[in-house]
Amino acid sequence: MENLSKIDQITSLHKNNELQLLCFRLDAKSDLYATNVFKIREVIKYDGDITAISYEKSSLIEGLITIRGLTIPLIDLKKWFYYDSNNKEKDISKHIIKNTSINGDIIMICEFSRWTIGVRIYEADRILSKKWTEIEQSSGIIGDKNNNKLIGRTRYFNGELVQIVDIEKMLVDVFPWIEEDKEKELKKLGKVTITKTILVADDSPIVLKTLQLILDKLGVEHYSFINGKKLLDYLFNKDTNLEQIGMIITDLEMPETSGFEVIKQVKQNPNTAHLPIIVNSSMSGSSNEAMAISLQANEFISKSNPLEIEACIKKYLA
Repeated sequence: MENLSKIDQITSLHKNNELQLLCFRLDAKSDLYATNVFKIREVIKYDGDITAISYEKSSLIEGLITIRGLTIPLIDLKKWFYYDSNNKEKDISKHIIKNTSINGDIIMICEFSRWTIGVRIYEADRILSKKWTEIEQSSGIIGDKNNNKLIGRTRYFNGELVQIVDIEKMLVDVFPWIEEDKEKELKKLGKVTITKTILVADDSPIVLKTLQLILDKLGVEHYSFINGKKLLDYLFNKDTNLEQIGMIITDLEMPETSGFEVIKQVKQNPNTAHLPIIVNSSMSGSSNEAMAISLQANEFISKSNPLEIEACIKKYLA
């Protein structure tokens, strides 16, 4: 069971359309990056063994580390920033984070999409509290080396730019068999006979592409949006035919307007309250699911699972 104080904290943030970001750097005095604190179990100094599992200079996995009896893969975040999915054999070994700490590497232990991984950074900074409206959509804003690894940006206390990392994309790049498994599941899907349109919102391009592939395979008409605000703007536009809309599939973490706010606004409006809302999220903790359900979301599924999405469509629309 999740710590009750943590559940209360998450609930309070979601009610106010807020999030908390852990800021960090990949080099001394380098750019600031961030990720949602609720994807991070803890930040540790690690001076133990790293068990190598590959000696390829293109490998994203540094090796395996053991934390309190749990063995997990270790990824060097700086190396991933230089990784190119279109050139998977590229030598990225020289881009390793060189930590000068005598107490070992600084590692974020991250939990999301039912995975636990270690992510090496140079140093952890402060936690930044922001409204979702203060998060600007920005995929791949820094340059070619980042290869669309960033999904948002905001400002630090002193006005410095903070860039939000697309953790889902990192997971797919590090473990390509995740997408291969989804491709196998895609082949199991059949056409679903429905006349309604499904609205989809997710700020991660890689996730949005996967959702589009799933719905195309099912033969379902759909419109995609890069955040909750874009979806709500379309849904509540006077020219939108609400009778044609059949379902909403939404992420929880999105710039400008979170998935929680999407659920709240849709369910509180008498013209849209009947629409089934499927939460498609890597934030798989029980507190997030309980919060989404309390706002009257209809289902909470693991990130972009083809068979679960098919089952939801058949349950509510077929």
